[in-house]
Amino acid sequence: MRTLVLLLVIAVLVYPFAVAATAWQSLTRTAVLSGGVASTPGRTYLVVGSDSRKGLTKAQQRELHTGGDTFGKRTDTIMLLHVPASGGPTVLMSVPRDSYVPIPGHGSNKLNSAYSFGGAKLLAQSLEGATGVQIDDYVEIGFGGFATMVDAVGGVQICPKRAMNDKNAGINLKKGCQQADGKVALGYARARYSDPRGDLGRVERQREVLAAIVGKASAPTTLVNPFRTFPLARAGGSSLTVDDQMGQVALARFLLGMKSSAGSGGVSLTVPVTGTTRRAGAGSVVLWDEAKAGTVFDALKRSDTTPITAIAAEQKAAG
Repeated sequence: MRTLVLLLVIAVLVYPFAVAATAWQSLTRTAVLSGGVASTPGRTYLVVGSDSRKGLTKAQQRELHTGGDTFGKRTDTIMLLHVPASGGPTVLMSVPRDSYVPIPGHGSNKLNSAYSFGGAKLLAQSLEGATGVQIDDYVEIGFGGFATMVDAVGGVQICPKRAMNDKNAGINLKKGCQQADGKVALGYARARYSDPRGDLGRVERQREVLAAIVGKASAPTTLVNPFRTFPLARAGGSSLTVDDQMGQVALARFLLGMKSSAGSGGVSLTVPVTGTTRRAGAGSVVLWDEAKAGTVFDALKRSDTTPITAIAAEQKAAG
């Protein structure tokens, strides 16, 4: 009996470290950060969902409707996660990929073009230049990894505000809450042409799905089940690319920050915008609201979430 109890105690102590080690060893690392702006308090993560097809077979590309003939890489999702220096809610802010901003060495263009021109490093430089906020760490996930993580947690709940039939994203959804597997969740997060708000509607759905994944992954029913936890750790680790300076503590803060942002301890919003217009050489672009966006960026530089909370409340009230 004592031996059994000892084994159980060892298992309980070792289990979380084994799960963490599985994820940590599976990560891909790349040089991203440049230290191009002055240090700011708190910790800000650049979170990117790329349309990279790396690791996907032709059959998987067809299954996930990723458009396998696309060359190069662009960003379907761009977010800033800010963990305040001392208290206050965690901030998860979507940045429309069509935001019209200066891109070092390439004039002004859509923000996601920076990723196409110069990868994650140029994207980070462009965001730092446009916002004045220091990016401390980088986290990227590709198409296949996104879908795999959803399946690893047994699917997630999505709640479309309207019926969505989008052949490009491979979805035909009714209005209202429903269970989604990895393929459907990916299509729902990526859909653009079936949403009358275009990129602005999509960023809200991306935050919704991301919150659902984090919530399901951190649920006790997932954490106590090794048949879900280890596949999730492997899927999550192998799906992520992080900056080569990220340590285990920074990764832990990122995961805790994502969990917090998905609950009552977080604030979610989109960079305030005035609307869309056309620019020569770039096509249809999203223009930031200079006054409100400036308020958000200045608050992030101070790690002061109060002004950001107020603007997030305005966006939520506006629907």
